[in-house]
Amino acid sequence: MITINFDKAKVVTKERLRAERAPLLQSQDIEFQKALESGADTSAIVAEKQRLRDITGLVDTLATLEDLKALSVTG
Repeated sequence: MITINFDKAKVVTKERLRAERAPLLQSQDIEFQKALESGADTSAIVAEKQRLRDITGLVDTLATLEDLKALSVTG
């Protein structure tokens, strides 16, 4: 019988989310710089960057393996 170490599954999920969000954060950094250069509002960009940073914290609130699998940076 196979047993899942849920604490290890959380660590793996956090690593997966960090890998998924890296290119998205990079893209948001570019958009932020463009907005600064043009004097545009950056609040939506800042909010999205914070959401991406906070996604790994959500892992600790989940209680099932299915929830861990379903969690994604894209929504």
